[in-house]
Amino acid sequence: MGLKKRPVEVVVISDVHLGTYGCHAKELLRYLKSIKPKKIILNGDIIDIWQFSKSYWPKAHMQVVKYLTGLIAKGVKVQYITGNHDEMLRKFVGFKMGSFTIQNKLLLELDGRQAWIFHGDVFDVTMQHSRWLAKLGAAGYDLLILINRFVNFFSVKLNGNKISLSRSIKNRVKSAVAFINNFEETAANIAIDNGYDYVVCGHIHQPEIKAITTEAGSVTYLNSGDWIENLTALEYYGGQWHLYRYHDDATMAHPEELPDTASEVLNYPELMQNLMQEFKLKGA
Repeated sequence: MGLKKRPVEVVVISDVHLGTYGCHAKELLRYLKSIKPKKIILNGDIIDIWQFSKSYWPKAHMQVVKYLTGLIAKGVKVQYITGNHDEMLRKFVGFKMGSFTIQNKLLLELDGRQAWIFHGDVFDVTMQHSRWLAKLGAAGYDLLILINRFVNFFSVKLNGNKISLSRSIKNRVKSAVAFINNFEETAANIAIDNGYDYVVCGHIHQPEIKAITTEAGSVTYLNSGDWIENLTALEYYGGQWHLYRYHDDATMAHPEELPDTASEVLNYPELMQNLMQEFKLKGA
């Protein structure tokens, strides 16, 4: 018998990167099945179209898509905000099918307060001026995640501890720390200038909830993190925001396992057939 689902008013998820080796699709699916949201905001980089490969699309990744389309069919409002890795979807901004929409940004009112929600790649100078370099960096990041898994396999065997190579790099390289700080400050300054109460981003894979105050005012800055390393999401309930961390969730300690087939990789014809069938059924 499954666990009782937690009621959540709004959940914000970003940087899932379905279709890459680093994506924790099984864990995301377990999390989604543990909550009962009124609204889901997919804040960019959900499907990694940049690195999409015909040879790598595990069934667990397809199950995430199926679960989300199933929620849409039940009337749960799902708003897809485009990011840089799924920028191709910006051609379809304004698309609406039932309770599903595609947008570039969102202004959401929550208990009389305004939340400004967008992915965040608009602040990335690399994205604006050297897209090829950004794509190269994305491929390098995916390779780093693969190497990290290999290292952790032996690390767990030796001392039982896992390490995060990319997190270590972010924390030690001054330019990376400065980039994150500049990102947060830029988002906060614009939100303050516009009189928003919350600014909600993704993109930098750095989960956070904090108040930022300047001479012009204050705002609550939030970042939903990612499902590559941190496995985090933002939840709004009880009149306030909460940062969900999968690794800190005791109810996920012994989760119901997905079928063994979830780890299988779909070949390209199977993937296309699954996607076409899924959207045909949900759009009917």
